[in-house]
Order: sequence, then structure tokens, then C-alpha cells
Amino acid sequence: MVKDRPTIADVAARAGVSKGSVSFALNGRPGLAQATVDRILAAADELGWRPSNRARSLSVSKAFALGLVITRDPAVLSSDPFFPAFIAGVESVLAPRGQALVLQVVTPGEDEAAGYRRLAQDGRVDGVFLSDLRHDDPRIDLLSELGLPAVTLNRPVGPSPFPAVCLDDRPGTVAVVEHLLELGHRRIAHVAGPPAFVHATARSEAFVATLAEAGLEPVAIEGSDFTAAGGIEATRRLLALPQRPTAIVYANDRMAIAGLGAAQQAGLSVPGDLSIAGFDDSELAEFVHPGLTTVRADPYAFGEAAATTLNHLIDGTRDVADVELPPARLIVRSSTARLEES
Repeated sequence: MVKDRPTIADVAARAGVSKGSVSFALNGRPGLAQATVDRILAAADELGWRPSNRARSLSVSKAFALGLVITRDPAVLSSDPFFPAFIAGVESVLAPRGQALVLQVVTPGEDEAAGYRRLAQDGRVDGVFLSDLRHDDPRIDLLSELGLPAVTLNRPVGPSPFPAVCLDDRPGTVAVVEHLLELGHRRIAHVAGPPAFVHATARSEAFVATLAEAGLEPVAIEGSDFTAAGGIEATRRLLALPQRPTAIVYANDRMAIAGLGAAQQAGLSVPGDLSIAGFDDSELAEFVHPGLTTVRADPYAFGEAAATTLNHLIDGTRDVADVELPPARLIVRSSTARLEES
């Protein structure tokens, strides 16, 4: 005879509480002592009981899902240094709560707003993460209109009703430029990210300001798109200048690693002829040759903090505050070296 599946009543009986207390513990609602919550969760584990998200949604009017819309070419998303680790951090918070992450990848040029509207319709998600903030970002008003709770990844330039989880890129960029200046470089160029993105312009502005404090100007700033192909093209333009740079700072590691290859193909020694630095400290940065000097952020911690903050907002916590994460920091490897002028 096949044993019936355990029910919420079985869990309540095992833990010595009411069925309502089991529901409160599962949904993270306040009102129970932590010892009681622990006893209920232990009883559920012993019995192998898991409620369906459908049943939970009907009981508390929640979807038990959070949404993330990423505007990227799917062909390059898999090698993106940020989002896989960020999503892992989000999942570390969602999994113990029985929540799901609903991911939508929107190809550039498609109607991004439609992606958020799809998530909002029929209550498919309880809230969303707002990434890749833009200047005058229209999505903030859209999410307010849709009534979707949201957390912004970094702080928008304009007003926003949503809490922000912030990782300041600027100290890392400042540290890269100061490192190159200490090595004797004065002809330093920058390969920037898309100017529509707030974090890309923040890195570029920090680059320019740090050079200005040293009484210098950039050799050039080449705009790019965070892709390897864009990094190669920008590097070739910089190396074709009448007086090429002795160092290049890239806005992410993908462009920097691609630029390193382009420089070597052009017959230059890195770092003998050209020092190169990136941003992100992606998995490959340590293992390319030479190892890439870069700036280490922590997208996993970013994801953890963003998911925790968004859940506080969804759960009705009053006055959810912005979160400031430790700033990105410089990691020195062998792709940068002291300039030896002939």
C-alpha cells in the first residue's frame, strides 16, 4: 500500500503547533518565536513535506517568485562576468524560502517594457530587480505604474521610490589609475562601456577625474559595448594613434582580455610595451597570460543583498533602507608593469 503524502496537518501534529503556525513559519511571517519556527521546519524536513507554490500563492496572495529582466544578446550572456554570479547570490536567498527566480532575456532592440509588463500580469512575480540603470531611466516610472516592488542595482541618477543596493565602482577605478601612475605611465587610455549605463559613466568619470588630479588628460577614451569584439575594435583604434598609449584601462574584463590578445597579435609585449587593466576580476582574469590586473567586485554578495532587500520590501517591512556594499578593490597581477622609457 502506497503511503499517503504528508500534509500540513501532519507537520503541525509533529511540531505540536496549529496549521496556521506552520503556514506562518513557511511564509516567513512575523509572530512566532524562532525556536518554534525551527521546530516546525525540522518537522517538515523529517516528514519530507513541501507545499506547492500554487497552494502557497492562493493562501497568501503571493507568487513566491522574483523577476529579473536582462537586456543582452543571448549569445554573449553566458560569458558575462556579472550576471551568473549575481543570480547565484540571489538563488542562495530564494531557495531556502521556496521562491523562484523568473528570468527574461530581452534582445537589444526588443520592447523591454513589455518584459516587465509580462512579469506584472497575473501576478507572476512579487517584485523585480532593476539592473543596468540608465540615465533618465524610464523603467522606474513604469514599475511604479505597474505597482511592482523593486530594488535598483546601484542608485539611479534621478529620484526613485525604490531601495537601492549599491556597490561603488569608483574607488576601484581610482585605484587602477593611481597604480598605473605609480608605475610611471602618463599616456593612459580608457575603453569605456555604453554611455547610457550609469555604472559605465561612473567608471569613466572616475578615470578622468583621477588623471586630472595628476595634471593629466586621457590619451583617448574609446566607447564600446562590454563585448569582446568591441574590446578588440577599440584596442586597435588606440594602437593606431600617432602616439599610442602605454597603458589602457578597460571597463570590464571581457574587453580587457580581448584587448590583450589584440595587442599581442599586433606584435606588442604585455606588459613590456603596453600595460592593460580590466574591471570585474572574472574567472579567467587570473589564468590568461599574463594574468590580468583588474578590479574585484563581488556580484554574489550583490545578489544576496539585493534578494534580501527585495524580500524585506515585499514582506511589508517599513522604511527599507539602501544597502551599501564594500567597494570594488584593485587586484594587481602581471599585465601591468613599470614603464621603461627608452
